[in-house]
Amino acid sequence: MEIISDLQQGSSSWHAHRAQYFNASDAPAMLGCSPYKTRSALLHETATGIVDAEIDPATARRFADGHRIEALARPLAEQIIGEELAPLVLADGKYSASFDGLTFEGDTAWECKTLNAALRDAIPNRLDGIPESGHQLPEHYRAQLEQQAMVSGCERILFTAASLDGDEISEGRHCWYTPDPAMRARLVAGWEQFEKDVAAYVPTEPVAPVVAAPMESLPAVSVRVDGQLAIVSNLPAFGQALQAFIDKIPTAPSTDQEFADTEAACKALKNAEDALEAAESNALAQLADVDTMRRFVADYRALARTTRLQREKLVTLRKDEIRRDIVNHGMHALRQHIAELNAAMPADYMPTVPADFAGAIKGKRTVDSLRDAVDTELARAKIVASGTATRIHANVQAIRNSGLMVPDAATLVLKATDDLEAILAQRVAADKARIEAERERIRQEEERKAQAAAEAKAEAERARIRAEEQQKAQAEAAEREAAARRERILAEAAKPAVTRALEAIEREKDAAPGKPLAPAPTIAAPVAAGIAPVVAVGSASDDTPELTLGAINKRLSPISLSAAGLAEFGIEPLATKKAAKLYSQSQFEQLCRAIVRCATDALRGEMEAALSTAAQPLTQDEQENQLC
Repeated sequence: MEIISDLQQGSSSWHAHRAQYFNASDAPAMLGCSPYKTRSALLHETATGIVDAEIDPATARRFADGHRIEALARPLAEQIIGEELAPLVLADGKYSASFDGLTFEGDTAWECKTLNAALRDAIPNRLDGIPESGHQLPEHYRAQLEQQAMVSGCERILFTAASLDGDEISEGRHCWYTPDPAMRARLVAGWEQFEKDVAAYVPTEPVAPVVAAPMESLPAVSVRVDGQLAIVSNLPAFGQALQAFIDKIPTAPSTDQEFADTEAACKALKNAEDALEAAESNALAQLADVDTMRRFVADYRALARTTRLQREKLVTLRKDEIRRDIVNHGMHALRQHIAELNAAMPADYMPTVPADFAGAIKGKRTVDSLRDAVDTELARAKIVASGTATRIHANVQAIRNSGLMVPDAATLVLKATDDLEAILAQRVAADKARIEAERERIRQEEERKAQAAAEAKAEAERARIRAEEQQKAQAEAAEREAAARRERILAEAAKPAVTRALEAIEREKDAAPGKPLAPAPTIAAPVAAGIAPVVAVGSASDDTPELTLGAINKRLSPISLSAAGLAEFGIEPLATKKAAKLYSQSQFEQLCRAIVRCATDALRGEMEAALSTAAQPLTQDEQENQLC
């Protein structure tokens, strides 16, 4: 904030300073609520720098009275505030304000005005203190006070309204004004729009106050009757003058000057009608021959009346047409402004901004006043639209920051910021709850799957244990069976080999009486196991040479002997068939007995070793070998 203390209000340097800033005293005109200056006039002054230096006597007198009241009321204001008040001019950025008085700390300001009927109604006359009724002041006062508070940062303003009686204050009223956020927002938005309008302003020639142009007066109607009942009149000359007068009336007025001239001419024609009627009446009163006179009077009166009615209707129609054109211009400008704001948004979010152009021009008679009223209403609507656009942009960003999918964004962006924040917070909470519920569902599903997997794993473990137990039981049973088999083998091994072989032969005979005995089984070498083999002996009654060496080896399997091996046991082939050597069944039995003898001899030396290893379980192969 810049303090400018050396400027005297009303001085040239003060005016030069004001030309660089948006001033508090101009705030009412900027908002279109000033009773002293229109917004259009302020716009022209600001854009062109041309300020009417001439002040009318009434304004000058009002200023002089204001200065006198201010000087007389200052001591009383200082007494109420309890501090000295210094007149100052402050500037903050592009805003400026002139103060009738400001305290040293800057927390309290003072503004003095001339008391009028509106202020008398707004400020109660109380004896019990200064009322807090500043927000009830007329709007143009509140606009100035709010900008003063905005520029100075003061907490309150003492508003004084007083009237003079000579050199003394006859009546004084006071109230406190405190900052109003709503009015401050209007000021900031209003000055922003005003600044845009200044930049886009196209200077025009100032329009002087419209006064009807002086028109040639119609001659006075003179009709008199002389003593000879002759009518003496100037009606022919009056008719010519009337026609010339009518020809000078604008046929299509479009400017304020032309409207004023046409309306003045219509008044003159009405006067002519009245004068003609009065002249006729006067002539009739004189009881003269009036036929010719009445004809002229009727004709000229009809001409005046017809022309007057035509022009009056034309004026009305043209005024209505111009009013419509001005209103339509304002509506088009507003739509264009809204379209520009909408173009800067991600979607068509801008709503329709109401503007009462028809109400604004009500009671306005001149073209300039119509345009000023529409321009002021247009500026107000633009400010509302710009404020709405600012809120929409903020709301769009808030929606983006929320991270939510918002299908009704077009509706939500139009809401007040606080309402939108509440809605978004509610939706964020609901979305979080939904996410948490989904996470809980997933967690429960994972727990269910983990539980199922654990149960499956436990069941697999139980199955494994059952399998192991089954295998263990089978192993134990096999072990018991192996132990029993080992006992049987040991018992069998304790018998003489011949006895075992003969028992085997007898068992086979008992199993199949009359059937030739199967070849005696071979005895596996008991070197590895050390267990005496069991010998099976076939029948010994057939000497037919029909057994080949392959058939013998098949019976003795896994023992395999060549012809030379059989020869070592004393077994020679009885015949040959091609390359095959043939043996008999009896030779096979002889061979088995020879093998048994060899095995018995070998077994005796290994019995002790067999007994020492009998406790060890036999493998499948060993068991099969022992059985053979």
